[in-house]
Amino acid sequence: MSTFHRWLAGDSIPALDSIARLAQGAGVSLDWVATGEGSMQLGKSDSIPNTEVLGMEDYAFVPLYDAQCSAGDGAWNEGCRVLTHISFTRYSLRKQGLTPDHLSAIRIDGDSMEPILHSGDTVLIDHTRTAIEGEGIYILRLDGHLYAKRLQRNFDGVSIISTNKEYREVVVPRDRLNELEIVGRAVWAAGWL
Repeated sequence: MSTFHRWLAGDSIPALDSIARLAQGAGVSLDWVATGEGSMQLGKSDSIPNTEVLGMEDYAFVPLYDAQCSAGDGAWNEGCRVLTHISFTRYSLRKQGLTPDHLSAIRIDGDSMEPILHSGDTVLIDHTRTAIEGEGIYILRLDGHLYAKRLQRNFDGVSIISTNKEYREVVVPRDRLNELEIVGRAVWAAGWL
């Protein structure tokens, strides 16, 4: 039986220098072999997507946060973290007048914006658009909750409108408008069929 087969069978334990040579020969990080953490491949890091890779310079990577945007009763997860990054071509963003540094994405939670947005859909937020500018869906924070809603200015204040007729319109009166924070405008949405 070869030394390698004895290692696999658990009959003997390889010496550290043997493990190091095997890892190097396979192009695998010795840290990954020892701990199971970090990048498996030798010389690679686990940071955000590498735009230095040939062909990747045409893409922008937008963070998808674990915060869920409520389209129902409201939910806001404190201490949001980046789950992953969504890639868009820089050309498509530029064509829409969007700058990658001002974008983020979150998921919808609830059914108040159906049939336009469904629970679990992902929306892309343009954080530069924090003023109500005609028709559109805005991400807003009110009373500590995050919502995706249509906003409409009126004489009494601002109407918060759901597309699902099961939910009634809410008006934020003029004297409480300072409590309404527009996080940004939803500029793209996607979800599973």
